[in-house]
Amino acid sequence: MVLRKNKLFVDLFNEFLEINKEVEAVIVSDSEGLIIAGEKRKDINMELVSVLTSIVNPVLQRMRHEFAFKKFGNATFDTEEHRLLFISVDEERILSLVLDSMASIEKMSPYGLFLSEKTAQILNAEQGDLIQISVPNFEYEAENVMRLKNQLYQMELATQGEYRFKFVILGNHEVGKTSIIRRFVENKYSDDYRATIGLNVLTHTFEFFGSEIGVTLYDLGAQKYFRRFRKVYYSGAQAAFIVFDLTNRESFENIMNWYQELKDFAADEDIPIVIVGNKSDLKKERQIFYQEGVKLSNRLSEMEKVNLSYIETSALTGENIEDAFNLISYHYVMKSKELEDNRRSDILYEKIVSILKKKIVLTLSFITENKMWSPGLQTLTKIKKLGESTSIRDYEDEQVFQYSNGLIIKQHLYSAVDDVSSSDGVFCIFDVRNKDHVDPEWKYIIIKIIENIKSNGVVLIGIRALESSSWSQIIEELNVDEQLDEKSIDLLFFRIGVDFRIDIFDQMKSMLSNINDKY
Repeated sequence: MVLRKNKLFVDLFNEFLEINKEVEAVIVSDSEGLIIAGEKRKDINMELVSVLTSIVNPVLQRMRHEFAFKKFGNATFDTEEHRLLFISVDEERILSLVLDSMASIEKMSPYGLFLSEKTAQILNAEQGDLIQISVPNFEYEAENVMRLKNQLYQMELATQGEYRFKFVILGNHEVGKTSIIRRFVENKYSDDYRATIGLNVLTHTFEFFGSEIGVTLYDLGAQKYFRRFRKVYYSGAQAAFIVFDLTNRESFENIMNWYQELKDFAADEDIPIVIVGNKSDLKKERQIFYQEGVKLSNRLSEMEKVNLSYIETSALTGENIEDAFNLISYHYVMKSKELEDNRRSDILYEKIVSILKKKIVLTLSFITENKMWSPGLQTLTKIKKLGESTSIRDYEDEQVFQYSNGLIIKQHLYSAVDDVSSSDGVFCIFDVRNKDHVDPEWKYIIIKIIENIKSNGVVLIGIRALESSSWSQIIEELNVDEQLDEKSIDLLFFRIGVDFRIDIFDQMKSMLSNINDKY
């Protein structure tokens, strides 16, 4: 496929203009003022801007000498109608942003650095290179991340699902951050070193334990000049690599500085982190040995109480690159699951407390075929705020647990269904997945629950059923409308699917809300 650089510029700049309405034009020109690429929002004299870039270039050249790589610099220029932001792409080319007169240079500078990096990638691209041009929206990024966090994080690790997260990749210059990403995303390696201009953003999707993992990779420029912009780039980060060069002790010793910057700038201080020792293929030049990396990782984990691991990679050979990304994905998925479990536990706890403010004792009964699988009971007993329970009865077919706040939980097998007379809510589960029809005994069990539960009680009947099962047939075979007419209770049938944890939580919340409304 022919590499169409002009189209890449058009798509990149148009997407940028769509996101940032205060930008009127974006232009790439050489040091002589010749325009290489550009897009404008309205009638802007691009030739005039080109002349301005040639005027400002001597200023940029002087500024470059202040930086270690003598490549980076920027300048601003105000006219009566516009603000102009100039950013070096390299020694010969400049990116210019033409802004509205009231636009914020501080807000636009992070975008300018991102566009400069993408411009450099396009200009230096060879046939077969992957150039991603999606433009991040830094202003709304944190809100978008919170929205993603509220998606289906309730799944077990072995359950198929989709996870999306953003992580930043930090570390000194020349440690191989960009090479690691390129090896992972494109399975390529390049010997040509070019320092990242502020920020490079890539997205990639891969499979992990049967789930689809989508990552947005933020490769951050390491130069001190970029530090003031990196705070914007950290926004919404949910995981991080801190990369060092196994042949460079200074890069290893700087890990703590990168960790501190991450802690200072990232909104979520408890994000999963993997320390990556890169260039493991250079065995003779190695200066940091495996145990040193492990020791630092363990020390940081203990000191900061963070979720942190260590791995060694080679971007050149590809060794452990995939494992490094699997490792950070594992930490992220498990942390997301833990956070979501805690959030749901808090919701159920508050509902229980609300009920107990109105009545001294709340009794909930769970009825299952096998006491080893009682997800409703397990959901409640995981609520840490309830404290430890006291076992007041422990038989083969029945267990009773009491909490200090007045909550009593009962676990019954089908054979002990009669003992629900004191229950405010009953949660019973049947499994029809391997059956053509429901077991006739199940209807009898439901009738016994209706007869024995308190008036105004709440009954949940969870049916584990395949998607191919006829739900209407199941409900018809378990019809107990006649018995319901004789007693005032709430009864609800619901399907328990593959992702049962969210089903159980939703129904438990509904049951507690209904009980609360009755008092």
